[in-house]
Amino acid sequence: MALLTQDQIQQFNRDGFLMLENLFDPEEMELLIRIAKDDQRLEAEALERRDTHARTSKLWLTDKLEDDIYSAFVRSTRIIQPLEQLLEGEIYHYHHKMMLKEPFVGGSWEWHQDYGYWYSNNCLFPFMASCLIAVDTATKENGCLQVIKGSHLMGRIDHNKVGDQTGADIDRVNEALKHLDLIYCEMEPGTALFFHSNLLHRSDANLSPNPRWSLICCYNAARNPCKPRENHPAYSYLERWPDSKIKELGRRKLQESGLTG
Repeated sequence: MALLTQDQIQQFNRDGFLMLENLFDPEEMELLIRIAKDDQRLEAEALERRDTHARTSKLWLTDKLEDDIYSAFVRSTRIIQPLEQLLEGEIYHYHHKMMLKEPFVGGSWEWHQDYGYWYSNNCLFPFMASCLIAVDTATKENGCLQVIKGSHLMGRIDHNKVGDQTGADIDRVNEALKHLDLIYCEMEPGTALFFHSNLLHRSDANLSPNPRWSLICCYNAARNPCKPRENHPAYSYLERWPDSKIKELGRRKLQESGLTG
């Protein structure tokens, strides 16, 4: 893809997020959807987190890069190149995760900042960001991501336990909502949302008949010291793969799994 324009970089710096439609093409997304929905490891290893209404959200998270389609997305220049522009330098893979919001039962995620968590790993600066890729169509009805526009400029705010989750200080969040715009990030498969680690975000429960899965690739600036722990590593060089790797590994996986046709 072409480099981000100065207007796009300024938009990210102002708003805390940048949405790029059709960053990944229909075949790439079809491969990811079919492989992920057939991947029994995701369900078996998924972490469960209850919201304040005791509904359960699930996510599968890893910092391991393998010879698979998930890693091909993580290593894609279409993600790495824009993020290195936005974070102003080399980045490395922090972890990636699949968010699994099933029809009717997928719980909400409370308001939080990613750096609200990652600060506890002694990540010195909030030079961190993520790229969320819509796997299914994301709508208000099935619990799409919500963000508070410009909230990353508030800096890190306190986080406390909310159900099984860690949520941002709700009084601070409510004050932010009086002054800043709430944005529902409705997205088609293949659309990507780049967002700053201090951006306040949440999602509603999925009470619709449609699943809402997403792949989130998280990165840290190479110059930002972090204390390593499981699934939250210190710096290591991130090898870039050509964009063709997504289809190459995806097609191979379908053939090996007998999912072709």
